[in-house]
Amino acid sequence: MVCHEEALASKQCFGTCFLHSGLPLLLLLSFPPCLLLAQNFNTSVLILQGIEMLSLGSFKTGGILLAGLFVYDIFWVFFTPVMVSVAKSFDAPIKLLFPTADAARPFSMLGLGDIVIPGIFVALALRFDVSRNIKNRYFNSAFLGYTAGMTVTIVVMNWFQAAQPALLYIVPGVTGFVAVHSLWNGEVKPLLEFTETQPEEEGAAEEEDEDSSQSKKVD
Repeated sequence: MVCHEEALASKQCFGTCFLHSGLPLLLLLSFPPCLLLAQNFNTSVLILQGIEMLSLGSFKTGGILLAGLFVYDIFWVFFTPVMVSVAKSFDAPIKLLFPTADAARPFSMLGLGDIVIPGIFVALALRFDVSRNIKNRYFNSAFLGYTAGMTVTIVVMNWFQAAQPALLYIVPGVTGFVAVHSLWNGEVKPLLEFTETQPEEEGAAEEEDEDSSQSKKVD
């Protein structure tokens, strides 16, 4: 009876230590589906943080950056195997993984830069809408362009069964939709002249005007 109670106590102690040690979580994450979800979750957090913290400043800067990355992505994917081999071998939260039904190619990958860089441009379009008191006009255009570009990327990748530079399709989609929309509305000049420092400068100017008016009243 004593031996049985000691054995029961030792089992309870082991179970308590096991639960508090975090080993169940590690064992759970060791299974491929859970590992996939964990990596995609970490990558999504980095994506959100990147879009929130980074800023292009203006549409001119964004256009130049996207044009450069457009050429960069095409060269490193189509003309060298470096980009694809690094993305496959580097096990870190720098990509989103999507399972496929193909045993030879079990996962489709989407790089961090293919989301963050166009995402910053889409966020810039939203800030432009806010600065002009427009409800998501150019944001919707930029987001729709990104969705169209990503859809084309997936279709072409599955059609040719080969890696594709996502920015080859996303950059024309995002910039093209915004450009056509601004041409249609006749707002090309305000779009190109917009900078993200304008609201801060306007706020500072208003504060200076209020201070000067108050000082005049005191005098």
